[in-house]
Amino acid sequence: MTHSFKLKALCIALLGGFALTANLAMAAVSAEEAAKLGTTLTPLGGERAGNADGSIPAWDGGYTKVDPAYKEGGKRSDPFANEKPLFSITAKNLAQYADKLSDGTKEMFKRYPDSYRLDIYPTHRTAAAPKWVYDNTLKNATAATLVDSSAGPIPQGAYGGIPFPIPKNGDQAIWNHILNWRGTSIAMHFRHYLITADGSQVMTTDGKALQEMPYYYPEGSAADFDGDYWLFRLLNVGPPIRAGEQIMGRTNVNGDKSQAHVYLAGQRRVRKLPNACCDTPTPATAGVMTFDELSVYQGRLDRFKWKLIGKQEMYVPYNTNKVQAAAKPEDLFEKHHMNPDYVRWELHRVWVVEADLAPGMRHQLPKGRYYLDEDTWQALLGDRWDASGQLAKTLWALPAVMPDIPAHAVLSSGFYDLTSSAWFIQNVYTGLPEQYGVVDRYKKSEFKPAVMAGQGVR
Repeated sequence: MTHSFKLKALCIALLGGFALTANLAMAAVSAEEAAKLGTTLTPLGGERAGNADGSIPAWDGGYTKVDPAYKEGGKRSDPFANEKPLFSITAKNLAQYADKLSDGTKEMFKRYPDSYRLDIYPTHRTAAAPKWVYDNTLKNATAATLVDSSAGPIPQGAYGGIPFPIPKNGDQAIWNHILNWRGTSIAMHFRHYLITADGSQVMTTDGKALQEMPYYYPEGSAADFDGDYWLFRLLNVGPPIRAGEQIMGRTNVNGDKSQAHVYLAGQRRVRKLPNACCDTPTPATAGVMTFDELSVYQGRLDRFKWKLIGKQEMYVPYNTNKVQAAAKPEDLFEKHHMNPDYVRWELHRVWVVEADLAPGMRHQLPKGRYYLDEDTWQALLGDRWDASGQLAKTLWALPAVMPDIPAHAVLSSGFYDLTSSAWFIQNVYTGLPEQYGVVDRYKKSEFKPAVMAGQGVR
């Protein structure tokens, strides 16, 4: 190869790299477009207006009225407890509403026509956040960009709000979900349950957890944000076989910088997990759920190519406080699915994002489709297909109104396994005195591996 040819090849490569960087950096919108936030758009990027027939109302600030009887960390009331369903969708009238249902939801009707049901309630746009989150979201609209990293495209210049409230592509939209507002420092006590194909109910986890989102420190800024956006530590107090186990994670926007450690009570040792991402089973759920199935989708973006399909009206779980108000967890479970009496469904506009396996990557479920609430950016439903093109899993989230934060955020979530006929639900707070409570900032030491050795004694 001649010197001139080498030089020409190098120039082409550099120009290609510059083009890639330029394409990624074109994420920010103009000041004129950003000005729609708070006018025709909500402060987080949803359409402020209702739909044509009024079945979806206009957003009027969300639900921020705190129940006087609420005690911090305890059970939140259902603000719509007295409402009755407008109608129910069953296997018999499924065709009438099929265009507003996900593939996974329709598949559940086909499999369990005698028991699966959606009770459709009036739509309430309860999403709310503190003003400083709205202010940061407005800043992000013109400042945040996507840049390439070793773990795929990641946000740069975003902080303390939705990074891309006016998304232009699937990468931006899914980052909005990953960085959705759900509070800053939270204390939790929950249980996970696996319901086997024969209907047996197995509690896999009884855990007390600490959660913190440094991305949402009110006094922080993009300039001093180190990329660790989600800190989590879980101590298992049950079932007996798992008592004393712990898992701790520090999740970074660059997945290669994320870390997870476990403490195994039988070994009395802290170990670093070598691959805490993607389709690896997570110890937090006793290996039943993979890391990237938490909260419908969680983790790095480089395993897939993400495509923003558009927005549509769909029936989704929403304002599901009734789930947490049940007397006991067993009331929530039927043999093949959640008890329909407890799950509230509403009509909302959602962004549809598809994920297809990226070239050179591997994943046991190489195609997915996710439905993101326009008002919160949370993924409320998700479907995943296996390598043969068969719908293998349908995932769902159960968000609740939490005016004390304020937020409309996911409490419980889970999946129906369409291959094994088992199903799983994580973060069930029902029947527990402590639920999803706002607390003061945790000490940094609470999320360091050394603390697990001191507290994880069986």
